[in-house]
Amino acid sequence: MTQICLVRHGQTEWNLLGKLQGQTDIPLNETGKFQAEECREYLKDVNWDALITTSLKRARQTAEIINKELHLPIIVMDHFIERYFGVGEGMIRRKREKEYPDFIFPEMESQDDLFKRIDEGLKVVNQEFHNHKVLIVAHGAVINAILSRFHKGKLDSIKLFNGCLTNIQFEHNEWKVHDFNFVNHLSEHKDKNIQAPPLKDF
Repeated sequence: MTQICLVRHGQTEWNLLGKLQGQTDIPLNETGKFQAEECREYLKDVNWDALITTSLKRARQTAEIINKELHLPIIVMDHFIERYFGVGEGMIRRKREKEYPDFIFPEMESQDDLFKRIDEGLKVVNQEFHNHKVLIVAHGAVINAILSRFHKGKLDSIKLFNGCLTNIQFEHNEWKVHDFNFVNHLSEHKDKNIQAPPLKDF
């Protein structure tokens, strides 16, 4: 059984301002770096076999901070890079909701193309790391796409917190969602008392 823990990257200034990032390359802010450190403390006691990130700064920085305890080769795979939102990138929420209430922007990556590259990435990971535990630092729209494809209950797009964890596993020839949007390892969400996922044997 191949097990993947998807880590949403830490916060950026654009996250804080409510700007749509897409593939615009924005680095972590100080809060984002701290969130990555808290992810590291939570993840460090599991024997991970691989650490994958996208090439965008916010994901790479998150992976590098986590890797200070794991000491794994960092693998860059842009199959999991954030969706390209075309002219919507850089827009604040109020403006995009007014001008594009259906959340469809000129020049944006199609949903079919997004699903296609994610599926190809998961296929590669399952082939290269079959029956292993893999960390993938990815992005909100990508993780939401994975949830929409493989969660047994129908999930509309949900608000995924920076630094959240989502666990999926490949068994019986299909991907299954074990849990998603777990944030109890982050100081800002401690009071939510969310049950921790059993990372060692999920």
